[in-house]
Amino acid sequence: MFSLSEENYLKSIFHLQTISGKGISTSAIAKKLDTKPSSVTDMIKKLADKQVLVYKKYQGVTLTNLGMKAATYIIRKHRLWEVFLVEKLNFSWDEVHDVAEQLEHIKSPKLINELDEFLGFPKKDPHGDPIPDKDGNFQKIEKRLLSTLEENQYGICVGVNDSSSEFLKYLDKHQISLGQQIKVISKESFDGSLTILINKKEMTISHKISNNIYIQS
Repeated sequence: MFSLSEENYLKSIFHLQTISGKGISTSAIAKKLDTKPSSVTDMIKKLADKQVLVYKKYQGVTLTNLGMKAATYIIRKHRLWEVFLVEKLNFSWDEVHDVAEQLEHIKSPKLINELDEFLGFPKKDPHGDPIPDKDGNFQKIEKRLLSTLEENQYGICVGVNDSSSEFLKYLDKHQISLGQQIKVISKESFDGSLTILINKKEMTISHKISNNIYIQS
C-alpha cells in the first residue's frame, strides 16, 4: 500500500522514464511535481525502502518491476475514471484530469475491474492515451507529432502531448478533436508554424501547438 504522495511520485517517475528511457534525476522529478529537491530526496529513500525504485549516483532513479507494476495500476485507474467522467457524466476532456487525479487513489481493485467492464474495456482515454489492461499491458499506438509533417501530408488526430486544461480549451475553441483529419497546407521554415486544413477550414497554428498534437499518418 502506498500513500497518495507516494503514488503521485511513482506515476510521475513512470512518465519521465517512459520519455527518457533512462534514469531520472531528482531535479527532473522536483520540476515535474513542482516541489523541492530535498523533498524528492526524502521520498526516494522511502520508496527505495519499499523496493519500488533504485537510485544510483550519476544515473538517477529507475523503477523496479514492482514499481512499474504499481505505477501502471495508478495510470490504469486514472484513465478509466477519465473515460467514465466523459462518457457517463458528460465532463469535457479539459475538465477530467483534476477529478481523475483524486479518484485514481481509490484502493479497490474490484471497483476498477468492474468499472473497466462497465465501460466496455476501453483501450484509450479521452486524450488518446492507451489504458493498461488488468495485467498492466498497454496497447501500442503508432503516432507521431503533427509538427513532423511536411507540406501536403496529412494525418488523423489521435492524441495530445499536453493534456492541460488550457491546451484542451484551445483545441476546443478551434474545433480540433480526436478522429479529425488534419492536412498541412504550408510550413514556415522560420518558426515552424503550420497552415493546416481541418473541418474544411484553413488556420495557422504555432510550432508549440503542432508539437503537442499526435497524429496517425
